[in-house]
Amino acid sequence: MRRGIGTTALVAALALAATACGSGDGGSGDGSGSGTGSGELSGTVTFWDTSNEAEKAVFKAIAEDFEKKHPKVDVTYVNIGFDDAQNKFKNAANAGEAPEVMRTEVAWVSDFASLQLIEPLDDVVEDQDDYLPQPWGSTQYDGTTYALPQVTDTLALFYNKALLEKAGVEVPTSVEELKDSADAIKEEAGVTPLYLRGDDSYWFLPYIYGEGGDLVDAEAKEVTVDGPAGVAAFETIKELLDEGVAETDLTDGYANQEKAFNNGDVAMMVNGPWAIAGTLAGDQFKDAPDNLGVAPVLAGSEGQGAPQGGWNLSVYAGTDPDNMDAAKEFARYMSSAEVQQRTTEELSLLPTRGSVYEEESVKDNQMVQFFKPAVDKAVQRAWIPEAASLFDPLNKELAKVVKDAATPQEAADSTADQYRDLLEGWK
Repeated sequence: MRRGIGTTALVAALALAATACGSGDGGSGDGSGSGTGSGELSGTVTFWDTSNEAEKAVFKAIAEDFEKKHPKVDVTYVNIGFDDAQNKFKNAANAGEAPEVMRTEVAWVSDFASLQLIEPLDDVVEDQDDYLPQPWGSTQYDGTTYALPQVTDTLALFYNKALLEKAGVEVPTSVEELKDSADAIKEEAGVTPLYLRGDDSYWFLPYIYGEGGDLVDAEAKEVTVDGPAGVAAFETIKELLDEGVAETDLTDGYANQEKAFNNGDVAMMVNGPWAIAGTLAGDQFKDAPDNLGVAPVLAGSEGQGAPQGGWNLSVYAGTDPDNMDAAKEFARYMSSAEVQQRTTEELSLLPTRGSVYEEESVKDNQMVQFFKPAVDKAVQRAWIPEAASLFDPLNKELAKVVKDAATPQEAADSTADQYRDLLEGWK
């Protein structure tokens, strides 16, 4: 029985995934991508897509187009959302019921690969040099390729052009320039210069990168968050808040940040490309979209850098052999230059391929113009299985610093102690 596009409930996905892993037409690869077989590509592929409400219709349509290209392949599209998707996949894989292909957050790849839940994909890669180095790095584990890059993103500085013009200041490029311009912004524009996320440690990363440090050194297997750079990052955040250069809220930081920036209560915030649409709908920008500016994050004393984010395509290691060629070819297709150009045109997502940035439709895209300079400065995170687990301890200690419940040194030391408990054998 044909399994058509359109299933969106997770329960249905789990039920159908078991069928997908044991069914198929017994066909093999078509020679255009993965696999070593011959003949027309066939099989069944369940695709778990973690895209948001604004994006999912496009990815569903792209999956349908793959079926049109390969009539003997049946694709079941499932949108499962981002929340807890990492654990949902691991649970489904351990039960032998995982989807053949999943849209995987960059930090999950090493976790899945270390547990042997996803398939090596070196045999699928034909044009590695076309991928940007940062997203390509997130696909590697223990010298092997375990995913294909789909889209990339990072954090950047959003600024209200009218408020900075009213204050008579230039867009700051560093924390020190922000401090120097703070009085003018507060006195002339009448607003707080920056909204600072004190409730999410992902937003902490530009500050530690700016001091020349990182949370850990994966190559040396050493925890480094308690070094001078980590302490300085906590100190910078504390100083910005104490001096009134920035404001924060620990109850619902993301929503409060967007509200403050969109209403013109703060002149700047740090956010990602996912926030552009919501920002342009805000009071300060809906009638004046050119009032929004985006620049790389503020530099610290040692440089400038924001965390590399984005999404990859992974193939379940337990995929039935009859469906493996179709699954690999589907992942290759979703990562292809053709599809990346389309997702930029339709969704303004940032490509992971250098060649796609040369296309006129991509060059002219406002999102690309905003974020390509920031992406070029993005810092690869530590691609270790525990990467996603590093944020919870840091979240707690960051909140303590914001609430004056810990000094920057105490927060850095406590975070490091928790990391060493998590990363057995690390220095």
